[in-house]
Amino acid sequence: MRIHELKRRLREAGAGPSHEQRILRLWSHALPRDSGRRLPHSFFPSSLMDALPAIEAELAGLARIHTVHPGADGSERLLVALADGQTVESVLLPRDGLCVSSQVGCAVGCQFCMTGRDGLLRQVGSAEIIAQVALARTRRKVRKVVFMGMGEPAHNLDNVMEAIALLGTVGNIGHKNLVFSTVGDPRAFERLQQERVKPALALSLHTTKADLRKTLLPRAPNMTPEELVDAGERYARATGYPIQYQWALLEGVNDGEDEIEGIVKLLSGKYGVLNMIPFNAVEGVAFSRPSWERCEAMARTLHQRGILTKLRDSAGQDVDGGCGQLRARVAGEAPVVLRRGAAAAPVIATAGSRQ
Repeated sequence: MRIHELKRRLREAGAGPSHEQRILRLWSHALPRDSGRRLPHSFFPSSLMDALPAIEAELAGLARIHTVHPGADGSERLLVALADGQTVESVLLPRDGLCVSSQVGCAVGCQFCMTGRDGLLRQVGSAEIIAQVALARTRRKVRKVVFMGMGEPAHNLDNVMEAIALLGTVGNIGHKNLVFSTVGDPRAFERLQQERVKPALALSLHTTKADLRKTLLPRAPNMTPEELVDAGERYARATGYPIQYQWALLEGVNDGEDEIEGIVKLLSGKYGVLNMIPFNAVEGVAFSRPSWERCEAMARTLHQRGILTKLRDSAGQDVDGGCGQLRARVAGEAPVVLRRGAAAAPVIATAGSRQ
């Protein structure tokens, strides 16, 4: 189900704008029908009251929590089962955040991510995205939603933007607390500028070298790091939200002095922050994250050279809960280890939450 289809059904059942808004608000906040000052039977028309049980049952059936994997850092990895039996991952983050998935699988094929291993299986509908938020809100408060889970949001623009529009209105999420994470796509940059609810933007950079980026993100749109940063800078200046540049730290691949020099050249004076996330290591794989001391040294050097840099640890490390890993474990899959080739080549097809 998509949100515009739900709205159509509500209107056909006799809902006016205020009725529609109340139903969408209650659903997205996981609240019962009788929440609020006015009781449903005195507020909704009788035709809508008759239709609501079936509509509510369908909404409730969009998604359910399959398994819960709590982390020592306060996060909770949720494996969410959709109505057709497919599964996606959501992550309840510390400080009232939620990471949601926008696709089952992914077509980009990032070499350090388990999600894209089998390619794109299907899109996640806009109502299924909101259902992930509603499920999370049954467990704790959600004040920030980041589209950093399974899938590439730019490849599912209609559904993602429809969900963002709802979350940024009746869903009561501040626009800067909605984060659209993407490998970079000209269509997404154009579309985001046109929307009434404009989310903050996170761009998967990972390297300043165009050839290496093509290797790490083999099916991402053909944008160089310079083109990606230029597009991000225009959006940041237009919205007033600094761009979040994402950098998965891969030992021996993108943690060298040459990358430090490249970052300083690329991001100096830009309206953004560099989030460095050490690779979400999985036991038994051939690729590892740099030492924490190396990560700290790299972040410290960049900060001293004028690049606002934050060193982050991917939530749920202790439960092997990176995007795609929970789903793969349930499906009985094992991580795929790639043999080391050239010095800069990626070596493992698994990773943490969109890095």
